[in-house]
Amino acid sequence: MNLAKIEAQLIAHEGERLVLYRCIAGKSSIGIGHNLTDNGITQEMSRFIFGIDLQECIVDLSQRVFLGQFEDFPEDIQHVLINMRFQLGHTGFRNFKKMITAYRKLDLAEAVKQMRDSRWFHQVPGRANDLVKIVEGFQKGKE
Repeated sequence: MNLAKIEAQLIAHEGERLVLYRCIAGKSSIGIGHNLTDNGITQEMSRFIFGIDLQECIVDLSQRVFLGQFEDFPEDIQHVLINMRFQLGHTGFRNFKKMITAYRKLDLAEAVKQMRDSRWFHQVPGRANDLVKIVEGFQKGKE
């Protein structure tokens, strides 16, 4: 079987959409006709996408948000920032201007204050409190 030939034919007929869409049967689909409604994705697919998303977060924080300073942050602080950036996305994370400035200065008390003083903190209290505790624990360890 000429797999390349059938792949090309299916791509031509199905199209390729990189965002969620509804196919003509009304099913949520993505990519080249992948029916999410009935088939979902495998754990392997999920982990593959997750790995790409995680790397994108790290690159964004390192190269665009903290301009090379990110690698110098303690690992626990990096993890907190990655966690927030992953959840909030590119735009949402950048709305934390005062918090970002505080982290750039390694002013952890101010960073925690800005984290607590946000809508995000009240929207996801379990996650937010976990992350604040990590920063506070690191801060206490330095005193």
